[in-house]
Amino acid sequence: MKQLQQQFLVVLFFVCTAVFSQQKEFNGDPDVTFETARKLAFDGQRKQAQDSLVMLLKKYPNYNDIRSFLASTYSWDGNYKQAKKEFLHVLENDPKNETAWVAAINNELWSEASFSALEMAKKALENLPNSEAILLVKAKAEEKSQNPEDALKTVNYILNLNNNNVDAKNYLESLNQSLRFNSVGITSSVDLYSDEFDPMQFYALTYKRITKYGSIIARGNFSRRFNDNGTQFEIDAYPKIAKGLYAYLNIGFSNSYLYPNVRFGAELHQSLPHSLEISVGLRSLKYSETTNIYTGSVGWYTGNSYWSFRPYFTPGDSGTSTSGTLNYRKYNSDADNYFSISAGIGFSPELYQFEFEGNEDKIISLESQKINFGYYFTSKSKQNAWGTQLGISHQEISFDPGNFFWVTTLGVSWELKFK
Repeated sequence: MKQLQQQFLVVLFFVCTAVFSQQKEFNGDPDVTFETARKLAFDGQRKQAQDSLVMLLKKYPNYNDIRSFLASTYSWDGNYKQAKKEFLHVLENDPKNETAWVAAINNELWSEASFSALEMAKKALENLPNSEAILLVKAKAEEKSQNPEDALKTVNYILNLNNNNVDAKNYLESLNQSLRFNSVGITSSVDLYSDEFDPMQFYALTYKRITKYGSIIARGNFSRRFNDNGTQFEIDAYPKIAKGLYAYLNIGFSNSYLYPNVRFGAELHQSLPHSLEISVGLRSLKYSETTNIYTGSVGWYTGNSYWSFRPYFTPGDSGTSTSGTLNYRKYNSDADNYFSISAGIGFSPELYQFEFEGNEDKIISLESQKINFGYYFTSKSKQNAWGTQLGISHQEISFDPGNFFWVTTLGVSWELKFK
């Protein structure tokens, strides 16, 4: 039945179009034609609907509902500039049209023109003071303009006007999550070897701060390996450079042979069309000698999934060692809730930070295969985040080439976010 209705609407549209083309002006019922165009637009035939709406506006240029709906279809198609032109025409004739103001402001937000959206919201409130719908999009524009504290004040003002505003309550919960710029976390893992080595323990304590320039992470690492203890202190930074371009910087220090004396990392990440991202970078580990590792990545977001591949190239006197890891993530509600699986081959000092004692060429050419599973989830309030990890590695023994041992890695993590 629905298919017959859609076919009827298409036939009706073409009949109307044929009639329009033979007339100098439209003489039919504008309300009936408008309703037909709306149904066509909602059924995915927006080009036909837009043609019909434009024809109507030639006869009824001040029919604001038609023009506003036409603007909305342009916005849905990503034609934000044309949508803005039509919305402004409506608002010039009807400055108290709340629905048009909200749609026009959302059009600016969708086009990532957050400052323009904020200015538009302020102008809308001059005509419609205390409009809860306009105040809500104003709060969203403030958040997108890197003013989340102002957004919080605005949404609280809405709730003072109407404590039963469900949309404002839901947005307040989301906003409180985004205002948690600080976090502390603990990570613990253990490597269980099939033979040769006793279990090796790893712990890390982190503090993270999100700023408008990017994230900064301070981390203290502690290891229990080879019946000895060692610590390492490092800092990660992810500075924003330009739209779609950011960097990764790392520096770490240790006075224990269990870690490099100095660790350094740098990488550039660039977003590309079609939800792709690429990066290129360097890692440097200084023991008695310095080992440089060249790396990069290719990532692809598709729906709620993310794929990435990262190779490592480690030059040495006997040639260049190559390793790589393929990673997959399946996201649930947000970026903190996901399942991951990764698989890799080859030995990389980036992932296995041991003192090589001058045997770098021999060790980085070792054969290795690994697979890791992870599950990460948050509390209902999103304030607490947990993670569990399971990894299995098949590693060639450095002092017994050709023979392998198995390594099982178990890990847990916890993070607390706060303002």
